[in-house]
Amino acid sequence: MKSITTIGAEETQALGQQLAAHLQAGDVILLDGDLGAGKTTFTKGLATGLGIKRPVKSPTFTIIREYQEGKLPLYHMDVYRLENGGGDELGLDEYFNGNGVSVVEWSPFVTDELPEARLVIHLTRDEADDDLRHFVFEAHGNRYEQLLNQLEADRHE
Repeated sequence: MKSITTIGAEETQALGQQLAAHLQAGDVILLDGDLGAGKTTFTKGLATGLGIKRPVKSPTFTIIREYQEGKLPLYHMDVYRLENGGGDELGLDEYFNGNGVSVVEWSPFVTDELPEARLVIHLTRDEADDDLRHFVFEAHGNRYEQLLNQLEADRHE
């Protein structure tokens, strides 16, 4: 596990950009955190790092937004509305095994659909300072352990 704290939306997006530099097709990133924790802000940074120019919006009502124009497609999912089930009907495995990067917000609602290998990022807002965001990265599988090592190396350059 690795912990990183960011100050403000700009730093949160920069962290997403740093991670995006190491992403590859088939990567699955789970963003878990309360409303306002910074999940979509972080995803905006990922998108920028992938070369996506379109504005990234939370897919709360559409469930999945696809951004195809970057160096890799980005599949941004918000599965909050599936808290009563229904993830199995979306064909999520096609995204997870596809040619892009899948980012899933509120992943506990589709636990049965998730691949074993994945990067889980727990985001929390600091109670004392609303500009601070705390990220805890949890790698599941060798691919994601390597990804975290690359991110760590980038941050110490």
